[in-house]
Amino acid sequence: MNKVEVVPYKEDKNNKKAQVAKMFDNISPKYDFLNHFLSLGIDIYWRKRAIKLLKPHKPSHILDVATGTGDFAIAALKAKPTKVTGVDISAGMLEVGKQKIKKKGLENVISLELGDSEKLAFEDNYFDAVIVSFGVRNFENLEKGLQDIYRVTKPGGKVVILEFSKPTSFPFKQIYSFYFKYILPLIGKIVSKDQAAYTYLPESVHAFPYGKEFVNILNNTGFNHTKCIPLTFGISSIYTGTK
Repeated sequence: MNKVEVVPYKEDKNNKKAQVAKMFDNISPKYDFLNHFLSLGIDIYWRKRAIKLLKPHKPSHILDVATGTGDFAIAALKAKPTKVTGVDISAGMLEVGKQKIKKKGLENVISLELGDSEKLAFEDNYFDAVIVSFGVRNFENLEKGLQDIYRVTKPGGKVVILEFSKPTSFPFKQIYSFYFKYILPLIGKIVSKDQAAYTYLPESVHAFPYGKEFVNILNNTGFNHTKCIPLTFGISSIYTGTK
């Protein structure tokens, strides 16, 4: 765990989990728009690329942890599962997701429910695959969350995690850093009306153990055949592993 815990609301005395839930409840009405707008729509490509890695494994039942508004759960249907279950701690985000799924007529395949990523309410060895999109860095206890993901994954099952990382090459590193630190929080604040949410985003990305460091954590959790695939100059990465 990081020595200094990054939280959305610095003056709030609640723990990170409660603060993250509150933050996502606050920004849920504008979340999808901001997600696609601030990433110039590249986040859609990232999700498709992550699910493509899942397809050969033909998972029947997929768990989408920190599902938010359900975008990754919907993208996961390309792997042709019979069922996708999404869990999230934000009721506001889930409500937006449920409306989206209803509109698309996908209620028979995708179900979204309130749940804690670090205390998953499922039996051991329950899912063929577990996916997470931009959610693990919001865990209050990263190792605990990954251990629970490992617990509910079937032996031989696959984990696919999509998360922000940090570009390292000049000049993209400098351009991205400026955008992430100054432009993104400003636009996020204006549109979402929550000043803290889009300041927390770059702070949480900066604190996250990306690349080889995160792969080592996956290995220590028990996952095998772990891999990190950087995307778009290293803005984000896909991490895969097998139980």
